[in-house]
Amino acid sequence: MSVNKVILVGRLGRDPETRFTGGGQAVANFSVATDETYKDRNGERQKRTEWHKIVVWGKQAEIAQQYLKKGSLVFIEGRIQQREWQDKEGQKRTSFEIVATNFRMLGGRSEGAAAGAGGTSGASHAAEPDVVAADDTGGHEPSISDEDIPF
Repeated sequence: MSVNKVILVGRLGRDPETRFTGGGQAVANFSVATDETYKDRNGERQKRTEWHKIVVWGKQAEIAQQYLKKGSLVFIEGRIQQREWQDKEGQKRTSFEIVATNFRMLGGRSEGAAAGAGGTSGASHAAEPDVVAADDTGGHEPSISDEDIPF
């Protein structure tokens, strides 16, 4: 048995950039920063920021483009994927990205959140005016709730 599951909570480093494949499927790319605080050998608090490349496909890519903005606090659930490519000098390079299967905007309207859109339907939810959620399940499975976040 193997598992490839990633859960991140962080802030967008830039607005999503959306393109369309030859077949017309949307794909959005953006980066998310996560912070870790730790104490160094001298007992002083240090902060390390990790940047994660995020890829979102289909209808949820369109939702990401519409609702996510630089600085937005977001919950991402997905899988890590390795990508190999050649640079301009012909050298083989490897990078890793998170292919998001679900995402949920966290925080309030003051952080740039618009009226909520749930699942892949884009329907408004009056009960959750400051949350945007999307999943790639076609609406067949419920999206995550705040209770699913482990902290």
